Amino acid sequence: MSISYDEMIGSLDDLLDKKQDFEVFGLSGRIGDTATFIEGNIEKKGMTCRVYTVGRSAAMAAGLLSGVAGVAAAVGIAAHNLATYDPDYEIGKNLANNTIRVVYRKRK
Repeated sequence: MSISYDEMIGSLDDLLDKKQDFEVFGLSGRIGDTATFIEGNIEKKGMTCRVYTVGRSAAMAAGLLSGVAGVAAAVGIAAHNLATYDPDYEIGKNLANNTIRVVYRKRK
């Protein structure tokens, strides 16, 4: 389901309670704040989440070819993934499209 920022603000609790996947569009300039807002609401409900940037893994792979900086990025991403292992939700920030994709991961 694709929704605007304003629609998401009004329906976020319901979306999270129903464990729905959704994408928020039109976030130019406010992706970070919106991801933090969604993350906070997920945590208020006693659930966990992982926030990541879409395409970061590809950038990391390219960075590995350039040496130490790439290795440091890989270590940072791996540490983050371990700290947020098996989250209820994943929040993917897509900077190229100005969207955030929220996906519930605990389906049986």
